[in-house]
Amino acid sequence: MPFPVPSPTAASPGFTLRDSGFSYNDAPLLAPLRLDLRPREIVAILGPSGSGKSTLLKRLAGLLPGGAATDLPGRIAWMAQQDLLLPWLSLRENVLLGARLRGEAADAAAADALLARLGLGAWTTARPAALSGGMRQRVALARTLIENRPLVLMDEPFSALDAITREEMQDLACELLADRCVMLVTHDPAEACRIADRIFVLSGRPAVLSEVAAFPARGPRDTLADDILPVLRRVHDLLREAAP
Repeated sequence: MPFPVPSPTAASPGFTLRDSGFSYNDAPLLAPLRLDLRPREIVAILGPSGSGKSTLLKRLAGLLPGGAATDLPGRIAWMAQQDLLLPWLSLRENVLLGARLRGEAADAAAADALLARLGLGAWTTARPAALSGGMRQRVALARTLIENRPLVLMDEPFSALDAITREEMQDLACELLADRCVMLVTHDPAEACRIADRIFVLSGRPAVLSEVAAFPARGPRDTLADDILPVLRRVHDLLREAAP
């Protein structure tokens, strides 16, 4: 029986993401941009360290002043690189934290069902300290999913995991976020080639976003496949060229 993952109330629409440009200490960091996300696609953003990837994502999420399109507030779920679990709450309580902070009724049954789907059904009342890093990221994914938002912004959420656990989390993200639009910041070209529908590179000063690859079929993919390996090499080459 398929697991009932929360889905947006309507089919996930496309989004037009805009940023007005951003300067830090009077130095331009991000050029103004517009990015059209297609319905139900995963877009990966890569770029050299310091190019502004995380800054762009935080601005679009409304975590930094200005830049976000006016139709985004209330439509975004955020998943950070760190799991950000509160150590004094159980896993169930961490998953339901957003509803609690908003003063809304918390759906404990939905939280338990998500945790069970993610292999944590026996841990719902445990504290985060009892979990491995991979298990904690599964809780963070459950917390993101239960927010039931059509646009999910993910800032390197799997980078701290070992290779096998990272692939497992990528597979789960492809499956459980299939009805969402997803924007993923990553440092890993292989991760981008494995799960993204389109790949963009952020480079320059001020940084400009450029599309560098698109895939005809959904992920996850074998990055060593004959049709994927050349794309992976090209993304690597572009990142080398973009490095300061």
